[in-house]
Amino acid sequence: MALAMENVVKIYDKQNEQYKMVKQDQTVTKQLSTIEETLARFGLLKNEIKVYLYLARAGEKKAGEIAEAIQLHRTETYRILRDLEKKGIVFSIFEKPLKFTAVDLDKAIDLLVDAQKIKIKLLEQEKPSLVELWQSMPMTKADVAKKELFQMLEGEQQVLMKANELLERSTERFQIYASADYFSELYYSDFSDMLKAQSRKVEVTVVTDNSLKSAYFLGQMTWLGNSHRVPEPQKLPCFMVADNKEILIAFHERAAEGDDEKKKFRTAAIWTNYQAMVNTLQTLFSKLLQS
Repeated sequence: MALAMENVVKIYDKQNEQYKMVKQDQTVTKQLSTIEETLARFGLLKNEIKVYLYLARAGEKKAGEIAEAIQLHRTETYRILRDLEKKGIVFSIFEKPLKFTAVDLDKAIDLLVDAQKIKIKLLEQEKPSLVELWQSMPMTKADVAKKELFQMLEGEQQVLMKANELLERSTERFQIYASADYFSELYYSDFSDMLKAQSRKVEVTVVTDNSLKSAYFLGQMTWLGNSHRVPEPQKLPCFMVADNKEILIAFHERAAEGDDEKKKFRTAAIWTNYQAMVNTLQTLFSKLLQS
């Protein structure tokens, strides 16, 4: 049976003066996959990641060697190398023939993070002028009547941002049900700090399960005082109720077949101010408190 191309790497055999295909160790393949996914989140394209990681591992190489090793067209490889140079994570070596080298991964990540920070800072600086320009445009008069809405969100960061938004809007009480796994995500994010700050202004109540993990988190969040209960484990998604006006239901949905094996679940959520659903979850939360 032929080897799957994603599990083999082309190695140059100096003794026989020819390339040969060698099966990669699965542990290394998984480790590289994790690194590739992280670099992709910093804005690098798939082939840019391939070129960078090959150079970072192989050392100084000519463009032709890179193109042959990762099976890219030479012209495309040159273009990618120039783009990576502009990002500061690849350098040209001034010698003949021309070679290229990559900065270490830790330095490359620092450079990519700094680039993202600069983009965000520039966007923040442009915000006032963009808002002013938008407001200067003629607008149709908006309907001020309250609408019952819902919104689907996908991805842990998007869900946490929405949770932060609900928390900031709450003025009277904020209620959370979260089993240990969801509680872990909340605890290790900025949300827990915001929750602590908001607890000085509104009544915060947390309901979780009786696992050791949840007990640890509650032990660290001593500022909650008696504002929590630990009922028997419930097979429920994480949900939040803000001022009995809006809710956020977060759940881990199973990833589609063919996705990375280690990504068995992805985080998604539903937000709504539909009063019937808000009342339903408010009633459920009250029941959990009494259990």
